[in-house]
Amino acid sequence: MPSLKEIRGRIGSIRNIAQITRAMEMMAASRMKRAQDAIVAARPYSDELRDALSRVAAAVTEEADPLLARRPVRRIGLVVLTTDRSLAGALDGNVVRAALRWTSERADGANGANGDAPVVDAVTVGRKGRDGLRRAGIAIAAHFTNLGDRPAFSDVTPIARLVTEDFLAGRYDEIAVAYTTFISTLSQRAEVRRILPVVQPELEEEARLSNADYLFEPTPELVLSQLLPHYVAVDLYRAVLEHNASEQSARMIAMRNATENANELIGDLSLVYNKTRQATITREMIEIASGAEALG
Repeated sequence: MPSLKEIRGRIGSIRNIAQITRAMEMMAASRMKRAQDAIVAARPYSDELRDALSRVAAAVTEEADPLLARRPVRRIGLVVLTTDRSLAGALDGNVVRAALRWTSERADGANGANGDAPVVDAVTVGRKGRDGLRRAGIAIAAHFTNLGDRPAFSDVTPIARLVTEDFLAGRYDEIAVAYTTFISTLSQRAEVRRILPVVQPELEEEARLSNADYLFEPTPELVLSQLLPHYVAVDLYRAVLEHNASEQSARMIAMRNATENANELIGDLSLVYNKTRQATITREMIEIASGAEALG
């Protein structure tokens, strides 16, 4: 049985840890509010841009721009968004598992269709994803880090430019992104979706009829060629903001759980301390009584 001094030392250490996790929870809560405001503000712009793209795309064919071109998928570039720091619960593990599961499903689908499985290269954003995919044997084509707690559009532009140029150059036939969608403070969902080639959004029948009233200058094809690269960058930026909000929420919940567990452990150790102290006092009283009786 540990001594009273050892138990007091454990209680003091755990109490210090609880103070640290409590402070980290408060920091994550403030960052979470800012990250949630950022994604809430970005979603309407992304939706309106998608609507504008759908109107322009409805006036052209799929062959109008190389970013719309579909070709046999032999190589895939997978952008994986994770964190640079730990203490975010299962957030990063869920993204890595979703990316590996998606890769496996693509390989199984190709084998089932009597075709060669596509080769997947990863473009990692965040140290955790890079380390996890390396252990899984996925090749890392490029790595980005230190986007910070306030990622700006200019921070994401180099990533979007890289994948867009690789797609146009034919290095990859498809580009996808793996990230965590922010649903609520307590709920985040890891998912993988394709960003290149761009899927032409479908217009509703009423919008399709009214689309004839729009004039595109100088031509719809030229407008589309200017709009598509920006749309890809905005789409990727939205994924980064979604993941950032999810990260701060997951970190706040993880630190709250850690603080609660530490407080429970302090309570358990305090009970053990009191029992040990009572047993020590009882033993000493028995020894004193036994000694007095022997002397008598």
